[in-house]
Amino acid sequence: MTVQQDTDTTTTSRRLYRTMARIRQFEVAASKLMATGRLPGTLHVSIGQEAVAAGVCDVLRRDDHITTTHRGHGHCLAKGGEPKAMMAELLGRETGYCGGRSGSMHIADPAAGILGANAIVGAGIPIALGGAFAAARQGRGGVAVAFFGEGAVAQGVFHESLNLAALWKLPIVFVCENNQYVELTPVSVHLAAKHVADHAAPYGIPGARGDGNDVTAVRRAAAEAVGRAREGGGPSLLECLTYRWHGHFEGDPQRYRDAAEVAEWKAADPLKRLAATVSGDPSQAAGFTAIEDAARREMADAVAAAEADPVASAGSITAHVYRRPVPGGALA
Repeated sequence: MTVQQDTDTTTTSRRLYRTMARIRQFEVAASKLMATGRLPGTLHVSIGQEAVAAGVCDVLRRDDHITTTHRGHGHCLAKGGEPKAMMAELLGRETGYCGGRSGSMHIADPAAGILGANAIVGAGIPIALGGAFAAARQGRGGVAVAFFGEGAVAQGVFHESLNLAALWKLPIVFVCENNQYVELTPVSVHLAAKHVADHAAPYGIPGARGDGNDVTAVRRAAAEAVGRAREGGGPSLLECLTYRWHGHFEGDPQRYRDAAEVAEWKAADPLKRLAATVSGDPSQAAGFTAIEDAARREMADAVAAAEADPVASAGSITAHVYRRPVPGGALA
């Protein structure tokens, strides 16, 4: 993945729309698999939040690094993850990124700069910090991005990481996807600060807060922050306001929010908003429909291919795990 230059508005819009459409269709397919009992474990989707992943990753290089969360399919796809390998991982197949061992919440692809999703809230932040430290030492202009939700802001590691990043002037961008709910709890009763971006000031780094459903606005903010980091200017904190259409997990009864609120946010669908920017040109609108249809077919093919692959065997569970040596040279 190379850094995309924002010189042609139409080309950029189509590229961003394609990324968002692929994310949405991947998660729609995964949600259907869960609903029909074909996907084991649990699943957290980011339907409605696609603009953050698409906008930020569009300005990254393939050798830049990201970390993500339990709701990380979109970031992985936007950074260059392969849908078939991702779907195979969700379905517990041998051909998955982690051999079918990780499921939805721990997908990693170091070759694409994806240091991994993480089921522990906030745990990806210090890993991205390590990626930024390595990039600074290597001196090749690399950048790291830590994606996290507003719930992670209450974790000590968030503050520790901002402090070290500022102290060492590391090339990292902290991206908070503020989707209004910390699992089942409204952010209004979870965080003392009015805005997540307010946490940048105590560490002397730039902080920005904006519309996370406007992919072009996200891209502009990310381009500024990533460019600053790449040129040696140090870290930034971006707070992107967005909303997940589904519950915290698939099957969540969602008794903590009302239908009117969900409907209001659905009206701000990031895909429809982007398409509306070129709605005056019928040929471009038709092009967006074709992009979405292609994404739907791509993900259907990924599901079919993954379901045809062998299920990871129980006997492989100890592969890649260190075992304790015992007297006589054997392994316990």
